[in-house]
Amino acid sequence: MNKIYLDYSATTPMDKRVAQAMLPYFCDKFGNASSIHNFGQTAMAGVDKAREQAAKFLNCEPDEIVFTSGATESNNLAITGVIKALLRQDFGGQASKQQRIKNPHIITSSIEHPAILEPCKKLEKEGVEVTYLPVKSNGVVDIEKFKKAIKKNTALVSVMHVNNEVGSIQPIREIGKTIKKINEKKLKDWKKLNPKERGEKPQPIYFHTDATQSVNYLNCDVRWNYVDMLSMSGHKIQGPKGVGVLYVKTDVPIEPLQLGGHQENGVRSGTYNVPAIVGIGKAIELIENRKAKKQGKKKAGAAKSVEANNLKIAKLRNMLVDGIIKNIPNVVLNTDRKNAVPSHANFSFLGVEGESILISLDLEGVAVSTGSACASGKLEASHVLLAMGIKQEIAHSSIRFSLGKYTTEAEIKKVIKILPPIIKKLRRMSPEL
Repeated sequence: MNKIYLDYSATTPMDKRVAQAMLPYFCDKFGNASSIHNFGQTAMAGVDKAREQAAKFLNCEPDEIVFTSGATESNNLAITGVIKALLRQDFGGQASKQQRIKNPHIITSSIEHPAILEPCKKLEKEGVEVTYLPVKSNGVVDIEKFKKAIKKNTALVSVMHVNNEVGSIQPIREIGKTIKKINEKKLKDWKKLNPKERGEKPQPIYFHTDATQSVNYLNCDVRWNYVDMLSMSGHKIQGPKGVGVLYVKTDVPIEPLQLGGHQENGVRSGTYNVPAIVGIGKAIELIENRKAKKQGKKKAGAAKSVEANNLKIAKLRNMLVDGIIKNIPNVVLNTDRKNAVPSHANFSFLGVEGESILISLDLEGVAVSTGSACASGKLEASHVLLAMGIKQEIAHSSIRFSLGKYTTEAEIKKVIKILPPIIKKLRRMSPEL
């Protein structure tokens, strides 16, 4: 049986060039990158190269790159690390010259990944105020509601770049520009005061985005998007699992979550996972090279063109969507193709449990998902679909198809062929019909 993989949003197959780049660092260049002898420095050279590759792609400085174990850790470090730093009595550096917020306020969206929502809920229990922005029916945050949610004590905003379940693209550049204007006005008003009345420098609002699902498809230039922190993961971009990146803009105060070493300028302690770091660097470089080839002389920050690979994936996704709608009655497309990355197609097949469809497709050699892979063990309806206003019974019948680099037209045609009889059979068995 030729198996078909349509769960790229959960993880991606590693590019062979990435594996080749990693291989020497398992056996030959095995040194601890923190050691000062030649073995260590040889390993550190691989880490430094990866740091430069990530910095080039994100358009930031190499020392603003923090390597982590993945996007989950990056998100936790960004959310909890900044809030803990702002709550400290003495948090040193740039922050010591700013007003400490005693009751910080976080703004996030209701459709974030659990790696954002759960740290926010934990901080809520500790007295931090959190606003969960609603989304429109297409799964996109309303920028006007975001503006209204900002308060005097707002310290941190975290809104994902692309939703992992329906693929909706969030207006992070607009959010970033709004935050920049507010911060500039705060500073301007402070400077107008008499020096004796000023007090400490006003605390800016920091902006974080989880770009895990967007790196393959969208412009992630941190300056162009006006973000202070950005999370990404290796295994979503044809790289290795167990490694991620957190971009932290210079002067953003951040408290480490784990102690015991000096790595990453004290922000993230622990022995460097050198092979994985080399791997994520190579995976990022491959995206950068693909982007540069398409954009030619255009500046990365201003470029909006879609790569040839993205166009290919969009064509296949549209073929899948049109084929399903044409051949299967009573289906709801939860992904708004006009406001989503090309890889996603989230459907609800009315009258059938999503888990039943997933299992039936798996028996036919087709891998899909019922939503976020991190929540796949739960039987609860998708919080993303519920936030979009979709009824619970419809949300329970959802399936996420996510395409990627190696998806073929033949695979899509096969899915369109085998899916209708599966749905028909399951509907006959369903007690609801």
